[in-house]
Amino acid sequence: MTTRSAVLHSPKSATGSLRVNGGRLWRSLMELAQIGATPKGGVRRLALTGLDGQGRDLVVGWLKETGSRVEIDGAGNIFATRPGRDPAAPVVLTGSHIDTQPSGGKFDGNYGVLAGLEVLRTLNDAGIATEHPVAVAIWTNEEGSRFVPVMGGSGAFAGVHTLEHLLQQRDVDGIAFGDALKDIGYAGDAPVGGRALDAYFEAHIEQGPILEREDKIVGVVTGALGLSWYDCIWTGQDAHAGPTPMEARRDALRGASRMVEAIHALAMRHVPDGRATVGFMQVSPNSRNVVPGLVKMTVDMRHPSDEHLATMDCELRDAAAVIARDLRLECNLQQVDHFPASRFDSSCVAAVRAATRALGLPHREMVSGAGHDAIYIARVAPTSMIFVPCKDGISHNETEDARPEHLEAGTNVLLHAILARALGSRVTSDSSGTEGG
Repeated sequence: MTTRSAVLHSPKSATGSLRVNGGRLWRSLMELAQIGATPKGGVRRLALTGLDGQGRDLVVGWLKETGSRVEIDGAGNIFATRPGRDPAAPVVLTGSHIDTQPSGGKFDGNYGVLAGLEVLRTLNDAGIATEHPVAVAIWTNEEGSRFVPVMGGSGAFAGVHTLEHLLQQRDVDGIAFGDALKDIGYAGDAPVGGRALDAYFEAHIEQGPILEREDKIVGVVTGALGLSWYDCIWTGQDAHAGPTPMEARRDALRGASRMVEAIHALAMRHVPDGRATVGFMQVSPNSRNVVPGLVKMTVDMRHPSDEHLATMDCELRDAAAVIARDLRLECNLQQVDHFPASRFDSSCVAAVRAATRALGLPHREMVSGAGHDAIYIARVAPTSMIFVPCKDGISHNETEDARPEHLEAGTNVLLHAILARALGSRVTSDSSGTEGG
């Protein structure tokens, strides 16, 4: 065992000047981005594919190098825990996800995981021993682009849906979530949920233009929009494009097209906070000279007010009914996912705010327009988020970009917010760089 001189310090004197290694963080982000790299500079690493498995292997290897204990639960969620002085103390957790959109970027999710890794590395470098254990989570299937429900792993952890339900979900090719998880070697045996958490912090790029537009480096996130997802199926009748008169047609694509316009108008009635999007559509039989008889589409609606979101739901259903009646179509509209507007824990928000001010960073308080694992974890633990700008506010896009100095600044905020919860009454620092025990 390494010999050390154990000295008691006040938290401020021991850690106030502590900073992460921004260059190391950036190099890790760029190395992970090579797994599933696309020609336009983005990343395609869908949940539970072979590439996701490779990304997990890389990051888990880095986490193990910090001396952390790595566990994998039945949903494939990964937890790397750096021990604290009190092994019975609840864990201060951070993390995010490393699965991406089909045409995703380098930073969405990945930044939050690797920022957590950099916090562990920094604590080791400085020889800081915390009272509480500090852990990094990699949540499974956050994006929901291959499997529904979105934020599947964190949702199972929080008890929003059962593990059995999650494992039975299938992608468009009919592959079950549970089978895909086994195929990449990440079907763990640790229980899903039930971990004692003191707090959860998640760092993320904003995925919007506000911070960049206002020249702020950090967003202190106080909550998130409520969200409802729908699957919508329009059924008409396939017909020959030549002999079938226009008035005799039951064109499912025409119904879907009118629905797209109705959804846009619906959102505009609820500006500035309302959001509504059609992001997926399948047309059948998808032939040049056949009137489409079947269209499958999705709807994504969001609002910070649960009352407004409920009103938007009613308006969506009314629009579908009117269009179906007018065009002699059948419309099957099903809500497939929903979570209410989130309000993050005031003490965790205060820890982020205090860290930001102590670091002298321009910041503003804001509500997240996107869904994140933090929204589900907030149901079982005190939670907050830290945003940093992304170029032009663009995300879910191969051109997604962020400045290294902003990512470093956000990680420093994460470091000090975690320390505010994890230090307890004392901290040990030594010159050996080894972890206190």
